Amino acid sequence: MSSNWRFETRAVRNQIARTENREHSAPLYLTSSFVFEDAEQARALFADEIPGTIYTRFSNPNNSELVGKICSLEGTEDGIATASGMAAIFTTFGALLKAGDHLLVSRSVFGSTHQILTQILPKFGISHTYADITSLETWEAAIRPETRMCFVETPSNPALDLIDLDWLSGICRSRNVILAVDNCFATPYLQQPAKWGADLVIHSATKFIDGQGRTIGGVVTGPKDLIREIRFFARHTGPALSPFNAWILSKSLETLAVRMDRHCATAHELALWLETRPEVERVIYPFLPSHPQEKLARKQMKLGGGLVSFVVKGGLPAGRRFLDSLTMLSHTANLGDSRSIATHPASTTHSKLSEADRLAVGISPGLVRISAGLEHPVDIQADIATALAAIR
Repeated sequence: MSSNWRFETRAVRNQIARTENREHSAPLYLTSSFVFEDAEQARALFADEIPGTIYTRFSNPNNSELVGKICSLEGTEDGIATASGMAAIFTTFGALLKAGDHLLVSRSVFGSTHQILTQILPKFGISHTYADITSLETWEAAIRPETRMCFVETPSNPALDLIDLDWLSGICRSRNVILAVDNCFATPYLQQPAKWGADLVIHSATKFIDGQGRTIGGVVTGPKDLIREIRFFARHTGPALSPFNAWILSKSLETLAVRMDRHCATAHELALWLETRPEVERVIYPFLPSHPQEKLARKQMKLGGGLVSFVVKGGLPAGRRFLDSLTMLSHTANLGDSRSIATHPASTTHSKLSEADRLAVGISPGLVRISAGLEHPVDIQADIATALAAIR
């Protein structure tokens, strides 16, 4: 792979070596294990003295291609693929944290991440503290002697808050704290957290990386020393991504740039239009002048992203009427699909949080999250306009 290739070229041309069959597209390696040439090779492979594949729970050529592409796009040294985005997050925590360690976490995180922090990690003696993603002064004060890792989503889900990664990475380095960033919403096309000093970059590849709602997967990338620990944990606990799903996700990366350009253009246009609607109380989109962190968003991100959140007037009843009045947009809990999606976080993805916790991260009863798809923007707006008219 040429070091001069641009993002789009690397996403397309970074492939595993061709076999003797001279295939143009990487083949599927649907095998559980790989044979050894001789006893010495088997010994050396298990001793990690030479690179190579042993068993698909450990590694597989399709998984290696996917990871290699994302590392190239993120600007990181090494990585590992997992069966889902949540597997990537838990594997990172499980590999690098031990009893007595402390996690500092952005308050606005995905609902399942919140459940890991509050219901699962405490069983292993691992504590956490939430910090306000928009209040930088709270972060440094919240770091304890036992703080091992800082974990953030930026932009956050679903309130689309951001944190200054350059600033935060400097604080983490000075205190010897690992900075892990969930980059699911931005994808490596819009934002490369390692460029701003993050140690680990985590993806739910289920979302924009797949882009068509077909499969689930996760990836963790970062420096070799940290990935070595994460790989050891994953190798022996088994959250492996299947070769077929890895193959799908690797092919999906070939169109990531063109898809994200369209997602972002549609979302930005939609956000501007929503600000004109009398039924809407507030619109949240990182590249809007009304977003309090627009300047930071334009510094860290190439485009504003494919998600728009907004609050309808009338609270929960109005939000439900809006969703029930949609005829084209899908009502589902996913995002990053080619099909536009409407989600009500308070009653679905973040329903396990208390009302106080939801309000603390900007999830009001009337908040709706739109994942802008690849349909024509006029058709998306027309469907939303009809649904907004129903709540008057």
